[in-house]
Amino acid sequence: MNNRGISWLIGGAQGTGIERGASIFFTAIAMAGYYVFGKREYHSNIMGEHSYYYVRFDSKPVYSHIEKYNILASYDAETIFRHSLEGLPGSAIIYDTGYLNVKTKDVPTLDKRVREDIHGRFNNNFVSISDIIEEAKSYGIKSFPINYKEILNKVALKTGEKLSELTRMNNVIAVSASLAILKFDLAILKKAIDRVFKGRKVVVKLNSLVAEETYEMVNSLGYINEFNIKISPIENKSKRLLINGNQAIALGKLVGGCRFQTYYPITPATDESAYLEEHEILDVENYDPVKSEREILKGAGSIVVVETEDEIAAITMALGASLAGARASTSTSGPGFSLMVEGLGFAGMNEIPVVITHYQRGGPSTGMPTRTEQGDLRFVLHASHGEFPRIVIASGDISECFYDAIRCFNYAEKYQLPVIHLVDRFLAHSVETIEPFDIKSVRIDRGIIFDENDLKKLKEGGEKYKRFIFNSTGISPRIFLGTKNAVFWITGDEHDELGHITEDPVIRDKMMEKRMKKIEIAEREIPLEEKVNHFFPSYNSDLTIVSWGSTKGVILDLIDELSKEGYKIEFLQIRLMSPFPSNYVEKVLFNKKWICVENNYSGQLAGLIREKTGLKPNNLIVKYNGRPISLDEIYIAVKSILEGKSSYKVVLRGGA
Repeated sequence: MNNRGISWLIGGAQGTGIERGASIFFTAIAMAGYYVFGKREYHSNIMGEHSYYYVRFDSKPVYSHIEKYNILASYDAETIFRHSLEGLPGSAIIYDTGYLNVKTKDVPTLDKRVREDIHGRFNNNFVSISDIIEEAKSYGIKSFPINYKEILNKVALKTGEKLSELTRMNNVIAVSASLAILKFDLAILKKAIDRVFKGRKVVVKLNSLVAEETYEMVNSLGYINEFNIKISPIENKSKRLLINGNQAIALGKLVGGCRFQTYYPITPATDESAYLEEHEILDVENYDPVKSEREILKGAGSIVVVETEDEIAAITMALGASLAGARASTSTSGPGFSLMVEGLGFAGMNEIPVVITHYQRGGPSTGMPTRTEQGDLRFVLHASHGEFPRIVIASGDISECFYDAIRCFNYAEKYQLPVIHLVDRFLAHSVETIEPFDIKSVRIDRGIIFDENDLKKLKEGGEKYKRFIFNSTGISPRIFLGTKNAVFWITGDEHDELGHITEDPVIRDKMMEKRMKKIEIAEREIPLEEKVNHFFPSYNSDLTIVSWGSTKGVILDLIDELSKEGYKIEFLQIRLMSPFPSNYVEKVLFNKKWICVENNYSGQLAGLIREKTGLKPNNLIVKYNGRPISLDEIYIAVKSILEGKSSYKVVLRGGA
């Protein structure tokens, strides 16, 4: 195993089981004791277009992908055409012999640009898979042809299943062949199949049989001795989770006490709500209004998930639930957030706690729905007309997704404002082995809440309840809709302490200052460790890297590599975007050589830092083609900067 572990890539047509195949592979690897990181890439159509999945694993934690594979597993022609030359010397291509004579013209989904590139390499417009395999051999890449149809025929004869029905298991052949040439334990693979298809006995049996037949063919062809990497199980004494970002956020919401989630289907946010729906518990028939909320909701998964008719309904319904006392959230992506902005302003005007989970994707407009980007930072910071306080927090990895989902509700209710949890498509769909979440460390802060007893005391003192009462903090006690004897007004207009509409200039000044004061208090009260992560702080570093969001993992892997070469690299990950930790950022970066790394065109965080501190990065590394930053490309870019060979703005362009 090399310094970067093992990189595996599987590809095929969309809708033919790429994700399921990858799940079997990384589950098996994780069960063998290894750390896993997986990255999914797919088109925004349902069937047909090219889809692929990177999995990287090692005996130590891995946080990113590399685009140079050790094994390319395919079960269509397009995967070979697109990815053949991405292999490391000595790497392997596994392919179906049935595709050897397929030419570029026979693959309608192959992009014109890719087709022309291939034709240019060969100076030939009729390039076949056979030609591609020979080309790969000249680069030191080995080929392992396998007759997929023969394997399926054997399974069909043993089970009586129709061959046409078994072709959906081509993905399992590709996975099994990959593990077979790695000398991987077949028994562990079969356990992984059982886990992935849990409860579906017939499916488990068929896929296990396919795996057995594939192993037998690989052995009979002698391939097991032709590949020089062996993966044996390693001891793992600690428990680990194998989880993606969508799931981590959903679980964080459950643990954080979210009781009402709304959404309108949109990629890549929908998966989170779908996961919550799978674990939804709503016992309407046996509901007892006398029981306390704690008793009713003590069961994990006690959440109501509502698919609304549009995003405007999604946010306004969440606001209504919040006013009624529920911890409420909604989940969306860029186009959906655009529609939610009016509701966001309403929440700001009426100081309604609400959490919006915003999954960034390639924009503008429809853009690239299934590709990643960090293009919405400025958008979420300034969305809606007028000015009002909001908190924006950006998670950098899957563990942060979980804990930040909880923090968002605490922020929203403590400071009575909208909170935007900013993540992206890459983080949402990345899979990683992580340490189990520390549930015991979770604390719930619902802020200042009045009940019937508080109202009674006010009445006894000759006072009225004022929902927006002026005070030193700007945070007024809130009361839930339906509380006995509670009266207050909610309006989109400016209002007085009771909620009555007013345009009085004095009250307007006081009310604006009341609302904005909350962000100042939040800035003082939120701990530094929730604002930034400062890795390897140093006064004499060779370089300080500044970034945010899902670029965290690849930067940590990069620093690990560069440190072995003697470089001293500091990393400042900024997590809290509003209120922005200006003083700390300025303190860290002043008089240092620093660069900013972002998945967008303009370097939005770099611009925000300059706005808040006056400091400009020495270099800017950006990527905006919809693909996440790989370890291969950022290593080359940063090494060039360290050696003084780089221009100010470096654009990364990797990805198929």
